[in-house]
Amino acid sequence: MKYPLPHWLVLLASAAAIVASTTACTSPSSGMASATLPSWRVDAAWPKPLPNKWILGQVSGIATDADDHIWVLQRPGSLTEDERSAALNPPQATCCTAAPPVLEFDAAGNLLRSWGGKGAGYDWPENEHGIHVDAKGFVWITGNGENDGQVLKFTRDGKFVMQIGKVGPQTGSADTTRLGRAAGVEVDMAANEVYVADGYHNNRVIVFDADSGAFKRMWGAFGKPPIAVGKPDGRRTAPPTAAQLQTFGSPVHCARVARDGLVYVCDRLNNRVQVFRKNGEYVKEFSVEPQTAGNGAVWDIVLSRDPAQRWLLMADGRNNQVLVLSRDTGAVQGRLGRAGRYAGEFHWVHDLAIDSQGNLYAGEVDTGKRAQKFVRNAN
Repeated sequence: MKYPLPHWLVLLASAAAIVASTTACTSPSSGMASATLPSWRVDAAWPKPLPNKWILGQVSGIATDADDHIWVLQRPGSLTEDERSAALNPPQATCCTAAPPVLEFDAAGNLLRSWGGKGAGYDWPENEHGIHVDAKGFVWITGNGENDGQVLKFTRDGKFVMQIGKVGPQTGSADTTRLGRAAGVEVDMAANEVYVADGYHNNRVIVFDADSGAFKRMWGAFGKPPIAVGKPDGRRTAPPTAAQLQTFGSPVHCARVARDGLVYVCDRLNNRVQVFRKNGEYVKEFSVEPQTAGNGAVWDIVLSRDPAQRWLLMADGRNNQVLVLSRDTGAVQGRLGRAGRYAGEFHWVHDLAIDSQGNLYAGEVDTGKRAQKFVRNAN
């Protein structure tokens, strides 16, 4: 006769399954000891519930600062009528209303401050996209709405500092006075320069002075001058062709600067990372999940916090996973997560951040609409 498992044993088995599904494992072909690889476990209780009946929309940007606080950029306009029922006139339910676009959390998940939206002196994006907090504490924001062509700089309290670019009809990658539906943004403090992955309409990396906003330089795929690609498609029904690989696809989704001066660019639709020196000189590339179609595999990258920054942690939004790549070779060494809606799983993992302890944070767009924390395991 079979007896049901005790309730505590069922819960223990379920918890073990979740942890196992959210830990990066060594690739059988890597030839590297698993102890050298970072791994994580999901913190299903992070962040803590929001006040004021607030709810998150699509989390398009996530970043950490020098205090290991976590900054979330979310899209209030992405909420459905059902999700914002308490804000209807008259209200249709007890919950919820849209949270402000920018939210700052501590490592424990407590909300510290929030702000954002339209204001005097600047053009808030039609569609929020990227966020970065530089070492001086300034908060940088991009947008990829149809008329967005700007990057914004604020204090951590939300006081406006500077706008680079302008809104309006899109132009093209030759225009240095504005952006073209920009995606990622990051400041290189050593040179006091801001790098923008530009983006959903243009197909370039563009660099500005972080204080004045003056244009410095730009480049396209392989370090060549960026060229017009016609109407950006954003999706493909098949993997990229040899001809398509000659230019950046749409969008150019991230530009990350390593301590050694190499710049890692997410060519999302072309399923590859291209590597450059700060002057735009092409170094190398590596493809990741090259058979991916749809909206591509390479969505975001953060570098590990060890002294050599040995690993690239890559958000693969189409395949709903985070990959651990060797920074030297681009070879996949480990995988985190899978498609799904439970804690530790992903639906359109869009953006990543990492803190000084090696804890990983992920934001999800489309109908994912959440931020997750993955605690670094002690190796």
